[in-house]
Amino acid sequence: MTTDTLSYAMRNVPRYTSYPTAPHFHGGVSADVYADWLQSIGPQDTLSLYLHVPYCREICHYCGCHTKATRQDAPLKAYADTLCREIELTATHLEQSGPVKHIHWGGGTPSLLPRESLVELTGLMRKLFTFDPELEHAIELDPRLVTQPLAETLVQVGVNRASLGVQDFDLDVQKAIGRVQPYEVVAKTTGYLRDAGLDALNFDLMYGLPGQSEETILDTVEKTLSLKPGRIALFGYAHVPWMRKHQRLIDEATLPSAAERIALADLARAKLLDAGYVAVGLDHFARPDDSMAIALNDGSLKRNFQGYTTDQGEQLIGFGVSSIGKLSSGFVQNLPDVGSWHRAIEAGNLPVSKGLALSTDDRLRGKIIEELMTSYACDLDEVCATFDTGLQDLESSLTSLNELAADGLVQIDREFGNGTKVRVTDRGRPYVRLAAAAFDAYLADSQASGTARHSAAI
Repeated sequence: MTTDTLSYAMRNVPRYTSYPTAPHFHGGVSADVYADWLQSIGPQDTLSLYLHVPYCREICHYCGCHTKATRQDAPLKAYADTLCREIELTATHLEQSGPVKHIHWGGGTPSLLPRESLVELTGLMRKLFTFDPELEHAIELDPRLVTQPLAETLVQVGVNRASLGVQDFDLDVQKAIGRVQPYEVVAKTTGYLRDAGLDALNFDLMYGLPGQSEETILDTVEKTLSLKPGRIALFGYAHVPWMRKHQRLIDEATLPSAAERIALADLARAKLLDAGYVAVGLDHFARPDDSMAIALNDGSLKRNFQGYTTDQGEQLIGFGVSSIGKLSSGFVQNLPDVGSWHRAIEAGNLPVSKGLALSTDDRLRGKIIEELMTSYACDLDEVCATFDTGLQDLESSLTSLNELAADGLVQIDREFGNGTKVRVTDRGRPYVRLAAAAFDAYLADSQASGTARHSAAI
């Protein structure tokens, strides 16, 4: 690794699961504005639904999610009841819409909800919305908390994909991150799910965790391969203790350096590719017959707040505290605490905290960023034509790519008659977030003012 590429890896940039990114949302998007946006959805608009459940039995040290710990079931039942009311309230503003193509339960640990609540919530969605026959219905699971009855309940309510938070199989690493979870536990969980008929499984792994070494991450990947998940996400740990105070429980002295992080990621990646998985974007891998690998090949791969996805819903509606939705008109985020969220819904109000109405420039740059993040290439003239704008609006972004281009990480093709194309080279793919950042019109001001802080590029 050269000094130059190491310096790139240490730069802080967004993950670009949205554009503009969430730090730029503001209070100018109110409940009334959101209601108008919902009412503009028509039968031609397919839907994607996201349900956020902000509870876990305990908080892992590395966690960057919006969640809290509870040992009691009463808050879970109360939360589910309010979630039902929010879904009903939102549906009243949808005069007509297309079918639901994707449902995703995130958290937190959504499977902590009581069985009767899971049945009630899924039944309510089925009553209020039309489900596409090819609906993907996914849920995030803590393998330590999955039982055979839970697996059977998930299949009963229509869940057909599950993501297991594995992170790492090494005991010392698990102790350092506050999540002791032996291989045998994860193996038992995959058995429960497959016995119930839930075969589409994702594993989430992490590199850059405290105490990880080349030996431990290779062992983790080997154990993961033995369980044959259809998809594997390999995320870089984002150490952001200024945002997540519980991350202060991690001894920073035990975290791998930037160079070590890259080596860990490269080793894991090579192992997965050798095993026959297809690299999907920055940090996902899929078996060649998985729908995500197919979406990569046919150009339909998307990126949203769950990362890389096959979700083809045109309007994403979020439910639950802090959830984010994306409609044609813009982004909207719910209130972040359970109390205020509950009170707003009880008063008959959509529980909106903030959002952002999308401008033409936002849509243009968002499309470029998504294409770079999913396909590593973008025809700028083609995108500009789609939004009826000129390439001159992107000249400063192209100029800012010159540094990456000089180091062989990005290629810029400007041929007369063939337009302007940007391509991230094979060598530059680990740094694709930096290429995307060149088109981020908000980033320089937010970095200068300190209003947004982001994780390292790798």
